[in-house]
Amino acid sequence: MPGFVRTAASGRNPFVLKISIIAAVGGLLFGYDTGVISGALLYIHDDLHPSTVAESWIVASLLLGAAAGAVASGYLADRISRRWTKLLAGVVYVIGALGSALAQDTPQLIAARAVLGLAVGTASFVAPMYISEQTPPSIRGGTVSFNQLLVTVGILLAYVLNFLLKDLGDNWRWMLGLGALPGLFLIAGMLVVPHTPRWLMSAGRRREARHVLEHSREPGDIDREIDDIDSVLAAERRFRFRDLVAPGVRPLLVVGLALAVFQQFVGVNTVIYFSPTILTYTGLHADSAITQAMSVGITNVVFTIVAVILLDRFGRRKLLLTGTVGLTVALLVLAAFFAVPSLRQDAPWLALLALVGYIACFAVGLGPVFWLMISEVFPLWLRSKAMAACTLANWVANFLVSYFFLQFIAMIGQTATFCVYAGLGVLAVLFFARRVPETKGRTLEQIEHEVAGQSV
Repeated sequence: MPGFVRTAASGRNPFVLKISIIAAVGGLLFGYDTGVISGALLYIHDDLHPSTVAESWIVASLLLGAAAGAVASGYLADRISRRWTKLLAGVVYVIGALGSALAQDTPQLIAARAVLGLAVGTASFVAPMYISEQTPPSIRGGTVSFNQLLVTVGILLAYVLNFLLKDLGDNWRWMLGLGALPGLFLIAGMLVVPHTPRWLMSAGRRREARHVLEHSREPGDIDREIDDIDSVLAAERRFRFRDLVAPGVRPLLVVGLALAVFQQFVGVNTVIYFSPTILTYTGLHADSAITQAMSVGITNVVFTIVAVILLDRFGRRKLLLTGTVGLTVALLVLAAFFAVPSLRQDAPWLALLALVGYIACFAVGLGPVFWLMISEVFPLWLRSKAMAACTLANWVANFLVSYFFLQFIAMIGQTATFCVYAGLGVLAVLFFARRVPETKGRTLEQIEHEVAGQSV
């Protein structure tokens, strides 16, 4: 049994496992909306008749909302707590999902998806923070990755529902509207989990913080952790935003921002958002494309589980490099498929194989490793601010890639578009090999020393 599961399932730590899974439902919100729009878009096109630019905005408006949500969540998480911020995200998500289902024209749909984005961006930022603050260090790699695992489960759930609803009247409205259900689940879940010890300490509720720690830590570790939280909070009170670019911190921020941007610039959400669309380029009908896209969702879940099992065993850096090399190769295969007419005629299965290989490599590498490393690499006294900056960069990069994908296809074609993503994958591998440290089993001081010793 994997170390984190064995530890979490024994002694006092079923508590940790339960609250980590509930908190990770925030990832399910993002995953469901990411996956559902891939199928719904094919039917929205037939109903609302949006232009190519309008289709791009239907996808990308959520991402602009998410960027705004990521910025707001840094303030809200400290002001009203991680717990209530996630509950608020659930409420907003329900409103956005129902608004999307009831939209009567393209502008209304774009506006409703921007509201959805506020919730998704907030939940994606707070979930890793909440889980990492509740979890003992020995199992943090696995539990923080629950968020990414629930993202993939949400994507698969959306693909399955897209398939089941494809023959229903007003199918795209049902696809989008059912997103309210995981939002309701998040609201209910956050009502029964506790605040994090760290937020309770910052609010002067020391006794409650100790009580929460008693459910998740060994007795001998509690006083030491409370002292550590005290010292970090004292340092945070002296924080100024220019500290993010101080000489000792700047190299760590560069690593975090690069992970954030490369995670999107290798094109992952073109595969997630547009996998049925990409498969229609091979000549498939919309219904068949949606059916085949389910294999992408299944692969995503399976290999994310593999990553959760391996992260605390083999480390972050090895999976990051291996996965990024693999997805770059898959992008080159996809580019070759569209470049060689005989491949499209004699081997139509190759495009699906490339998409599945791509998502498998992403799921064991950049997918979970980015979110885990930004919760580990920064000093505790500025972690929430640095994570907010990285999360914002991730959503902005997501917006740029998702918004311009269909337009790139129209302007330069499939082959050139996937070659561009592959080239960015090569740059990512080179950067990761040179600059990204291993964080497994290492202290913050060791990580800072290694990264600070490299030129920026």
